[in-house]
Amino acid sequence: MKVAGQGSNEGSCSVRCRFILLSVVLALCLVPVRAAGPERDDALTVATFNIRYGTARDGDNAWERRRTLCIGVIRTLDADVLGLQEALAFQLDEIRAQLPGYALVGIGRDDGRRGGEHAAILVRSARFAVDRSATVWLSDTPNVPGSRSWGNAITRVCTWVRLIDLKTSSAIWVYNVHLDHQSQESRRRSVEYIAELIAQRPFADEPVIVMGDFNAGEDNAVCRFLRGEIASGGGEVPPVGLVDSYRAIHPEVTQVGTFNGFADRRDGEKIDHILCSTGIEIIAADIDRTRGDGGRCPSDHDAVWAQVRIGREDR
Repeated sequence: MKVAGQGSNEGSCSVRCRFILLSVVLALCLVPVRAAGPERDDALTVATFNIRYGTARDGDNAWERRRTLCIGVIRTLDADVLGLQEALAFQLDEIRAQLPGYALVGIGRDDGRRGGEHAAILVRSARFAVDRSATVWLSDTPNVPGSRSWGNAITRVCTWVRLIDLKTSSAIWVYNVHLDHQSQESRRRSVEYIAELIAQRPFADEPVIVMGDFNAGEDNAVCRFLRGEIASGGGEVPPVGLVDSYRAIHPEVTQVGTFNGFADRRDGEKIDHILCSTGIEIIAADIDRTRGDGGRCPSDHDAVWAQVRIGREDR
C-alpha cells in the first residue's frame, strides 16, 4: 500500500499499524459490555430478643452485670432487622452507642415518647430505608399512649415498619410485639388487631414478618391463629397464614424453651417467635443459647433468629 506523503517502507508500516489499531478499537466498541459488580446476595437476618428491662431488681442478673454480654449477643446476631422487647430508653441508647449503624423505630409505651418499655425495631441503615412506621397500643384506643382495654394489667404495644431493601428494592412489613403474660383474652384480641393491620396495609402482596415475645407457646390459640390453623375468636378476622421460621428448619426439635429465667435451661415452650408470610424463603433459623462466665445468661429470654430471603418488587 502506498500512501500519499509516505514514500518510505517505515512510513507505510506506521500507517498500517495505526489502521489496525483503529480497527481493533472500533470492533471492541461494538461488543456489548456486561456491568461489573458483586454477586447478588439477597439473604438477610432477622432476630427477636427480650432483653429484660434494665431497672428490674434482678440481683446478680441486673442489667449492669449482664450489659456487656447482652450487647455482645446482639453484635453476634448481626441482624439486619432486630426486634427488642422490654427495652428501656437508656438501654437502647447504650446498645446503639456500641452498635452504630442502626435506625431506631418505636416509642415508649407509657407516654408515646421515651417513657416505659419499648417494642423497638432496630434497622440496619446500610441495608434498609424506613418508608413508614408506627407504634400502636393493643387496646380499644390504639393511638392513645398508655391505654389498655382487654384484660391486661400492663400496657402492651406493637411497633410496625415498612422497609425498602436497598439491595433489591423489595419491600417488607415487620411487626414487633410483646403480648401480655397473663391474659389470654388480651393476647387473642391483640393478635386479631395485628391481623387487621396486616390486612389493611397498602401493597397487600408485600411480605410480612411478625415477631416478638408472645408469652404463648406454639400450641396456644394465638400462635395457631397467626399460622392460619384456626379462625379468630369471633370468626370475623381473616387468619394471616404465617410460617414459623424455626419450625420450618427444625420440625422435630423438642428442647425449644426460650424463657430461661436466668438459668441455663432449654425446657419449656418456645414463646419467642419469628413468623413469616409464605412469600418469604426461610434459609436458616435457630435459638441463640449464648452463656457467659459461670453460665450467666444475657437475659431471661434467649434470642431467636432467622435468615430469610424476600422477593423482588419493582415499584
